[in-house]
Amino acid sequence: MEGSAVVGVERNVENSGIVLSTEAFGDAGNPAIVLLHGAGDSMLAWDEEFIERLVAGGRFVIRYDARDSGRSSTFEVGAPPHGLADVIADTVAVLDAYGLERATLYGMSGGSALAQLVALAHPERVAALVLSSGTPGGPGHEATDLPGMTPELAAFFGGEMPEPDWSDQAAVVDYLVASERPFAATSRPFDEAARRAQAARVVARASNIAAQLTNPFLMDAGPAWRDRLATVTAPTLVLHGDEDPLFPLAHGKALAAAIPGARFHILARTGHEMPPRDEWDAIVPQILALTP
Repeated sequence: MEGSAVVGVERNVENSGIVLSTEAFGDAGNPAIVLLHGAGDSMLAWDEEFIERLVAGGRFVIRYDARDSGRSSTFEVGAPPHGLADVIADTVAVLDAYGLERATLYGMSGGSALAQLVALAHPERVAALVLSSGTPGGPGHEATDLPGMTPELAAFFGGEMPEPDWSDQAAVVDYLVASERPFAATSRPFDEAARRAQAARVVARASNIAAQLTNPFLMDAGPAWRDRLATVTAPTLVLHGDEDPLFPLAHGKALAAAIPGARFHILARTGHEMPPRDEWDAIVPQILALTP
């Protein structure tokens, strides 16, 4: 990481024959935070400078590629043989591999859904939750009391952007950038150069970019779990963009309301995307205060 004092150490973790690519930062003796990226992303979604902030605050930080992402095991495009129970088990396998009895789970979008599920299935392993760009009960379940995606995003999905030639890295980078633009806030400039550089890193690192951008969206959403969130006992911080076009702000408010004692922080001028840099000063202290 250019200009950064923190260096990640990569290792592979196995779970029932599945290989998960992981990277750890900081002192393993410190309280742990495990970062769970969203569907279609990889561990590179987590900015290294943001991780450095957490490490500087005395945290041991782990990020990993979910199955079908990055350098982890991938499966036939269009036919993932696994479900939510498997990805929950993957997270627990990462905790076990690092000798962690408990950890804070910080999940973004689909990672928020995964963090909720791990907290419900294995409450003893979850020290705290940070849920960003999520919805109560996870994507794929109807929430008739909550607003749907914006008309603009619905139009984007209805446009059926053609898939690229997956063997053409430049074309896939173009596809990624075009796919991210509709999810970004409209009140701040879309930094295409930065997004393009990041997309190039993601594509170059992925062992099967077609699987990464296809299979995570095909997993069965499983039974709805919104009504079970009241049983979550982990201290929780909910982060949500005020311009999220996929899960409008009411989703974040409902998620916070569903979990007893959860704190809610609105990410200003933020879409369905990672917290922007100008929010880090506000959210990093909250995350550090939450994590024991």
